[in-house]
Amino acid sequence: MLGQVAKQLKSHPALIPLFIFIGGGAAMSMMYLARLALKNPAVCWDRKNNPEPWNNMQPDYQYKFYAVNTDYSKLKKEGPDF
Repeated sequence: MLGQVAKQLKSHPALIPLFIFIGGGAAMSMMYLARLALKNPAVCWDRKNNPEPWNNMQPDYQYKFYAVNTDYSKLKKEGPDF
């Protein structure tokens, strides 16, 4: 199958950018899904040692990928320790 794709790309070179952008988009979406699964505080992979990881986060921890107007370094804790 890989040989057929290479043969088609040699005969139709205008398809090369299509393959590059589709492959890049797929790779970026997989990296974003992996980041969501590993860094998001709402996802819990270890129920025995840390069943509620969102309670152990510091108030200045930036878990969002892109924060528009929030400066996480200036945030203070608003609430009791549990």
